[in-house]
Amino acid sequence: MLTQLRRSIVLVVIFGVLLGLAYPAAEVAAANTIFPFRSKGSITQYGSSLIGQDWTGTRWFHGRPDADNPLATGGTNLGPTSKQLVVFTKKMVAFWHSHGVNPTQELVTTSGSGIDPDISPRSAYVQVPMVSRATGIAAVRLDNLIASQVHGRQYGILGERYVDVLDLNLALKRLEVTVRS
Repeated sequence: MLTQLRRSIVLVVIFGVLLGLAYPAAEVAAANTIFPFRSKGSITQYGSSLIGQDWTGTRWFHGRPDADNPLATGGTNLGPTSKQLVVFTKKMVAFWHSHGVNPTQELVTTSGSGIDPDISPRSAYVQVPMVSRATGIAAVRLDNLIASQVHGRQYGILGERYVDVLDLNLALKRLEVTVRS
């Protein structure tokens, strides 16, 4: 019986080292090699291109509305008949209309994760008049800026074309500096 107990303890230690230390270390090393940007995160002094930011004011392009709690991920469980969802959506539509924007559906509803950092090119283009008025940058230049920030489908076939809102606003900031110079 002592022999079997000793063998069991040795196997637990061996598999603990293999599956608890060696395998995770190999996974981290592989991720750092193959996907260095994703594995190390994307936090910069301006935010993260993997997590949607809250943009205030009219001089910035806005992403999708965040989930109710900015510290939590995940969308809401509100269905299409929810009065709370209808009130929230009407409030978002009124916000956009007050800034002269005819919003897309994407700009008035949260994403599945509640923290989506991307919007469709169309959702960026509808914001051009608002941003143009606030910054004094010609709409044509903003259209060109958006066009330069559009990412294609993954592998050419997966998903839809998108614009990373953080990258777009950083490019807008650089453009403002250029315009003022």
